[in-house]
Amino acid sequence: MRLDKYLKVSRLIKRRPVANEACDAGRILVNDKVAKASLNVKPGDVIEIQFGNKNTKVEVLSIEETYKKDEAKELYRYL
Repeated sequence: MRLDKYLKVSRLIKRRPVANEACDAGRILVNDKVAKASLNVKPGDVIEIQFGNKNTKVEVLSIEETYKKDEAKELYRYL
């Protein structure tokens, strides 16, 4: 699954255009490398999101095309 879509489905970032902008600005790292929105993520990848002075680091647990809002937290775990 594309990185921008995963960020939206997992509710880490609420909208896909915002996820695209964050990737273009170099604020998203996957496995300690700056990632483009088109990067394919897979279980086991570590995603780091840098917004302002807040850093969020998560590990991808599973990939799902659609997920309910209250169950979206099952797709990743915080590190």
